[in-house]
Amino acid sequence: MLRRHRIIAVIRADSWYIAEKMAETAINAGIRLIEVTWNSINPAPFTAYLRQKYPHCYIGVGTIINLADLKTALDAGAQFVFCPHFDLDLLNFAHNRQIPLIPGTFSPSEIINAFRGGALVVKVFPIQCLGGVNYIKALQGPMAQYPLIPTGGVTMAQTKAFLDAGALAVGLASDLFPPHLVLEEKWTVMGAVIAENLAKING
Repeated sequence: MLRRHRIIAVIRADSWYIAEKMAETAINAGIRLIEVTWNSINPAPFTAYLRQKYPHCYIGVGTIINLADLKTALDAGAQFVFCPHFDLDLLNFAHNRQIPLIPGTFSPSEIINAFRGGALVVKVFPIQCLGGVNYIKALQGPMAQYPLIPTGGVTMAQTKAFLDAGALAVGLASDLFPPHLVLEEKWTVMGAVIAENLAKING
């Protein structure tokens, strides 16, 4: 799915209504991967709700840090899981349920250790603190065989550069849903910008 749909919309909100509008806006604009962060409002029932409402999309969760939350997320129907860290127990549990879990990594050693532990793809986080696109480019030399997803401060304007640099996909959060536009509920404006950028990326 990550090779077909390379933009992940990260939904983080303290209101069900706002979270639903974010997801709706992203999906209507053409995004098919939605990540519900576990520190959002009612993440488990919200994940189950999105699974039912948008069967043509992939609905996953993020910010999973312990086994109890992972179990709850999978029971809610999460189709993929992002973690901010690498935890072998979490990875094995998700894989035993045949659900992809993408652990968070920071350094080359963490990246390689995660893949040795059985990860199929890893998140590189927080990418902007690590040098952005240049960090992904630098990793491609010795580790081009490892699929990487940069997250943490990625902007839509940088997305194509990350993908061209070798990233498998990217996660977009606040730049996809600018706080001032969310506050003003300018969903049509946000949707148009997302659709325009998707066209550029896919073009």
